[in-house]
Amino acid sequence: MRTALTGRGFALYAPNMQVSPPRMRKRLWFEFAALYVGIPVLMLIFLGRYPLFATIWLLAAVSILLLWRTPGFRFSRLWQGFKVRDLRILAVFSIAATICTMIIVLLTIPERFLELPRNRTGLWVAVMLLYPPLSAWPQEVIFRSLFFERYGALFSGPTATITVNAAAFGFGHLFFQNPVTIATTAAAGAVLGWAYMKTGSLWLVWLLHSVGGMIVFTSGLGIFFYHGAIGAPS
Repeated sequence: MRTALTGRGFALYAPNMQVSPPRMRKRLWFEFAALYVGIPVLMLIFLGRYPLFATIWLLAAVSILLLWRTPGFRFSRLWQGFKVRDLRILAVFSIAATICTMIIVLLTIPERFLELPRNRTGLWVAVMLLYPPLSAWPQEVIFRSLFFERYGALFSGPTATITVNAAAFGFGHLFFQNPVTIATTAAAGAVLGWAYMKTGSLWLVWLLHSVGGMIVFTSGLGIFFYHGAIGAPS
């Protein structure tokens, strides 16, 4: 069942959440605060004492468990496809992301421009192959599927929901301790949140996230998105 959040082409796959009793809404707010505020703060506090990818996948597993407990949610949503015309979103996003990241790199760290493909080709190929399944997919389960399916109806409308989702995605990268990382992920989160609300497709936002990550690591901006960059000045 697909129900509109407020119309205007947006849809949310959580029909029972819109009539949740007060007690349920309080529980959802508690979960939301713990997951999207508490966990990033704890990751910052205990930085270096945990394996990052194992933590991301653990959170993805918790997200899937919470989705299973979400009224009206069906796991078929996790592999729901998208229409061919939605690839226009991917095309526009790819062009915009390429232009923006190249400009940022050339203006701030020109010496890093195309660093990986030019000087560390093997590592670059590994990142291109492994980033989509190991990092982008679990993040999209956490920040798009769980966020919108279970907590989306806590907010007043599409604009508020997308804004909070973008802020949560940026805040989720707090442990990098770098304003460039937080700002760029928040901006990307706004696009990914909009795309998810528009299509309801995890696959589409996973593709968007994957391509965005590939562009970031190819351009040279990836210097702000790996373990060695944590705490480094912008």
